Amino acid sequence: MSGRLEGKVAVVTGGASGIGEGTVRRFLAEGAQVVIADLQRERGEQLAAELGASTRFIATDVTREDDVAAAVDLAVSAFGRLDVMFNNAGIIGAIGPIAATPLDSWHRTVAILLDGVFLGMKHAARVMVPQGSGSIISTSSIAGVIGGLGPHCYTACKHAVIGLTKSVASELGSSGIRVNAIAPGNTVTAMTSSAITGDHTATERTAQQIAASNPLGIAGFPEDIANAALYLASEEARYISGQTIVVDGGQTTNGGSSRFHQSKSGLIREAGIRE
Repeated sequence: MSGRLEGKVAVVTGGASGIGEGTVRRFLAEGAQVVIADLQRERGEQLAAELGASTRFIATDVTREDDVAAAVDLAVSAFGRLDVMFNNAGIIGAIGPIAATPLDSWHRTVAILLDGVFLGMKHAARVMVPQGSGSIISTSSIAGVIGGLGPHCYTACKHAVIGLTKSVASELGSSGIRVNAIAPGNTVTAMTSSAITGDHTATERTAQQIAASNPLGIAGFPEDIANAALYLASEEARYISGQTIVVDGGQTTNGGSSRFHQSKSGLIREAGIRE
């Protein structure tokens, strides 16, 4: 690898699996030190132990401000600074017709997908503004670009992440901080597998189904999204802020009608587990 993040320190929420894990591995390979912030304690601890001294794990519920603040503080105490905040933790959340969506499922989804991004931005800014530099990246979705590609609450939150990205970029630019978002298309993870096949372990079948419907005829994997995050985290993106990079193999050229609106009401949470 080329050391594109040499000397940089990052926090990745949702870093123990899926896109987050792929990004942690990519950042480390490019020279960064990384705090893995995730609700999945056992999986996160195992990943940090595997990856070694340039990583730390901290159990983090992104709906709790104290948890998010602690993840940022760990980056500073363990590695001396914070250069990259990747607000990536997410769930699919509330699914089903709008008339049958329970309010508690709606609120839980908003707390993770939108409040969690707000808290990550807030506490990253707390450290980055005095430092005079930094890159804040948040995971939106193609459902944040086009309607009909995700559940209602997920779609609303992912649109909001793009709006918040633009708004915070306009504030923090004068402090040398860039704020951007990534909008992944269908990506082979446990959560996507749960949504597409009903089985969070069926990643091979999920990859086949994604490839079959993608304009490029291929499936996206966590490393594809990690590559976009790496670019936005690096100095190569020094002139980019307030933007959303769509990484979807052309999926948004086709529009879409979401399967989620016809599904039985429920909740799909971390690692694709259904409630």
